[in-house]
Amino acid sequence: MKNGSKNPRQGNNILVIGGTGKTGGRVVERLKTHDIAIRIGSRAGEPPFDWENPETWAGALDGMDTVYITFQPDLAVPGARKTIEEFTSQAVISGIQKMVLLSGRGEKEAELCEQIVMNAGVDWTIVRASWFNQNFSESFFLDPILVGHIALPRGEALVPYVDADDIADVVVESLLDNKHVGKTYELTGPRQLTFRQITEEIANVTGRDIQYNSITMDEYKKILGEHQVPEDYIWLINYLFTEVLVEKNSSITNDVEKVLGRKSKDFAEYAGETAATGIWNPDAS
Repeated sequence: MKNGSKNPRQGNNILVIGGTGKTGGRVVERLKTHDIAIRIGSRAGEPPFDWENPETWAGALDGMDTVYITFQPDLAVPGARKTIEEFTSQAVISGIQKMVLLSGRGEKEAELCEQIVMNAGVDWTIVRASWFNQNFSESFFLDPILVGHIALPRGEALVPYVDADDIADVVVESLLDNKHVGKTYELTGPRQLTFRQITEEIANVTGRDIQYNSITMDEYKKILGEHQVPEDYIWLINYLFTEVLVEKNSSITNDVEKVLGRKSKDFAEYAGETAATGIWNPDAS
């Protein structure tokens, strides 16, 4: 889709892969305020983009100068490295001049994908993100909150949750300003929180009774299996809980402030904003 003038400046044609997702949708909304051409990379896009169908890639990349890359379901999954390698090759052939990659903080497999982007021969920026605040309102932790009972492993793990709005703001800066070329940013929020603390904050802001129960990873995988969660998704959840929720990934960075000139959003602010939407109180009259 076009936004702004019919003849956008050279270098300002941006493909946003996952342009309807948690960060991609926010990136698109922010880019709309600039005089550039935006193309949403999704199965429903025009032209369509599908990670599982390489034949769609060239059409989505055609005429674009810059691409924001978000990979589903995660750069850590088996096969992701090969896919990113093939995609970046096609991107270079298609004339892409800059790639901004959303990566996962503390994921060794994701870092291999980062290297592919870095070595592609075009400008690049890597945005490594900690776990999102929005996992509790737009992803897999929402249903347990609605039920009022969160049962998860690794209850002692400290996570510096980062907000998707902050990620989107950093990505947009990286897409539009060449001073971020060649940089790798690790994005976190300003506070470390456990699942129990998260549960208490959401319970307080919603006025609901929401309980947290710490369980083992095996118990959690059994629950996921009983709910007919696909095996590859269970594999990914197990990977994230065992490989990513570790002490070395719990440190807090100031990269959000470094890029944006302001503090990162605290979970309490996110919780207040989200509670106001009513998503955590679906039965409220």
